[in-house]
Amino acid sequence: MKYLIRTKWWKWLTMAILVYVVIGGFLFQVPRLPILNETIRVLQFHVPMWFGMLFLFLASVIHAIKYLSTGKVQNDIMSSQLAVVGVVFGILGMITGMFWATFTWGEPWSSDPKQNASAIGLLIYFAYFILRGSIQDEQQRAKISAVYNVFAFAALIPLLFILPRMTDSLHPGNGGNPGFNAYDLDSNLRKVFYTAVLGWTLLGFWIATIKIRYKLLLEKMDD
Repeated sequence: MKYLIRTKWWKWLTMAILVYVVIGGFLFQVPRLPILNETIRVLQFHVPMWFGMLFLFLASVIHAIKYLSTGKVQNDIMSSQLAVVGVVFGILGMITGMFWATFTWGEPWSSDPKQNASAIGLLIYFAYFILRGSIQDEQQRAKISAVYNVFAFAALIPLLFILPRMTDSLHPGNGGNPGFNAYDLDSNLRKVFYTAVLGWTLLGFWIATIKIRYKLLLEKMDD
């Protein structure tokens, strides 16, 4: 994270990628699949945002572990702010998913296992922030929330990738519905999709670096 905070070149790259993703996501041709049709364009936004969320949560856990091993306040700040942006991306991913579901399932929320699991995962991280806000002592707050962060991420993975596959689901890839697999991702979709994953992830880290720099500045002013 320190390298990302100091350097600027990757921010220009992020802007260029996202311009390409937005243009390609709306204008490039897409495969005509049953049920999905034009709504498959949401793939360029919904799924990459969730990937961005996962990378941000992973980075948050890494810094939580670093705090537990070093006790440096900077690691706690980085961990918490990465988690904040991760939750924002998770919410955006859920909103775009609900938009897609409105046109393909007939309603934004159908209590689908994938939707429920995603909501529970985000609630676990909401509890993380409630926990941080309820502890006054800084060191105690940092230690307890760091441990919670590790278990929160460990719980998130099966919620998103294992449990939904064990039940029937309307979500693409489950219950006989078309999925975004190697056959569905044609060359035009691939051109945008993989770039979108990189672009949205970099945007998430960019936002996180801004929040981290602000928090570190406040920390120095308090000292």
